[in-house]
Amino acid sequence: MNEARLRPLALIVEDEIVIAVDLEIAMSDLGYDVCALAPTERSARALAMQEQPDLAVVDVCLAGGREGIEMARWLREVCGTSIVFVTACDDTPTVERIRERVPGAPVLAKPGYRDGLANAVAHAA
Repeated sequence: MNEARLRPLALIVEDEIVIAVDLEIAMSDLGYDVCALAPTERSARALAMQEQPDLAVVDVCLAGGREGIEMARWLREVCGTSIVFVTACDDTPTVERIRERVPGAPVLAKPGYRDGLANAVAHAA
């Protein structure tokens, strides 16, 4: 965490606005400031470079594609951001791809992500 910040900073990467706002509230309740809600891979990358979040909550499927996995890998490698996935795409091949590309990142299934969010954030790699 940046020394000048009082609370850790989170980036929400989610294209469904209702879920994005719910995640924003949940992360605030967990003690995070949310720097932004990013609905696309492009906006997430730009915001991450500018804001340098400590953690990103990422959906696998953004605007119809599954680029969330590679974008999360980039966030971790380039920005040093911890990752938590919240996704409806929790089929075995997708989860295996997440484990391969972003090892150690917790994966929470929609719509029940709230139940495990605090634990996932605490153990995010």
